[in-house]
Amino acid sequence: MAVFFKDFGLILIICKLLGIISKKLNFPSTVGYIVGGLLLGPTCLNLIQSSDTLSLFGEIGVVLIMFSTGLETDLKDLIKTGPVAFFVALIGVLVPLILGTLVYFGFYGFAAVGTKAFYSGLFIGLVLTATSVSITVSTLKELGKISTSVGTTIVSAAVIDDVMGIIALCVVQSLATGKGSIGSVLIKTALFFLFAVVIGFVFNHVMQILDQRYEHTQRIPIIALACCFINAYIAETYFGISDLVGAYITGITLCTITDASYIDRKVDISAYMLFAPVFFANIGLQTNLSSFNSNMLLFTIAFVAIALLAKIIGCGSVGLISHHSFKDSLIIGVGMMTRGEVALIVAQKGLSSGLIDAQYLSSVVILIIVSSLITPIALKQLYKEN
Repeated sequence: MAVFFKDFGLILIICKLLGIISKKLNFPSTVGYIVGGLLLGPTCLNLIQSSDTLSLFGEIGVVLIMFSTGLETDLKDLIKTGPVAFFVALIGVLVPLILGTLVYFGFYGFAAVGTKAFYSGLFIGLVLTATSVSITVSTLKELGKISTSVGTTIVSAAVIDDVMGIIALCVVQSLATGKGSIGSVLIKTALFFLFAVVIGFVFNHVMQILDQRYEHTQRIPIIALACCFINAYIAETYFGISDLVGAYITGITLCTITDASYIDRKVDISAYMLFAPVFFANIGLQTNLSSFNSNMLLFTIAFVAIALLAKIIGCGSVGLISHHSFKDSLIIGVGMMTRGEVALIVAQKGLSSGLIDAQYLSSVVILIIVSSLITPIALKQLYKEN
């Protein structure tokens, strides 16, 4: 346990420092946390080894991240976005999933359906599905374009495609571990969402009453956090889907109450001060860039290129079909290119399931850094040309 305290202290100091530097350079703090893990791990100084305790702290962190994401969702905007944002998200999930899987098969050979190699390819595709919109949002705000039709479409589609990506993760993970057929997984997922709607409706009303009586008191976030963890447990134990879905749905359930932002701020203290840095640092600890060989370099170049192009092609094509101009459609595609937390979560799930090797975390880390750098530059250039 003493070793854990040393490791925990180093992670918090180094990763927080690099997170601050990262934000100063207009990168997400996530990038700084990952670089901190790379610095402390086998890639550089080799001061810390990944452990079960660090992984447990990281798992708590990722559950809190998904809960916070749900709390920050604007439910009214999500409902009002209509079919355009939904189809941008749907195609923005399907195209990267298919192309990412084909890239893996192109390098390592096609595998029969149902084999471990087949599901390994699917997991590589799944990593590319989710969009991290934080960089895009900050850029659109800076350009004064966040409230435009294109800006609203990008933000709403990013939220929806996170949900779709997590559901796809549940389906693939269940099939890969032999816990059910596609039909049974989809039925369980549908039953969970039905359960979540009924319980969420009741829970929302109870929290509204408590919020009126005990507004801005610590018991509100404590009850909310307790329900988040219980819902995460129920989702995984009784419905066979990811605990992340349970946490995310709990956040959405509470996003309309008066104290939603207050709960989010309190969760932020635990999530982003303690647990989230451990999760992202642990990604760096499990990544060894020093062992990067020529074959992995070629794979990573193809992986990153396809990741960026797949969103432009998939999301941009829906923009064209929905009567946006070519320029606006290109902006939608570029705005959906960034990858972040959910890509790492999917990769980590694949690693813990034994379906992908730790070497592929290097490719994911490089994708996040490259997409975080390219997206704001490309958006500013596209709007400059208008």
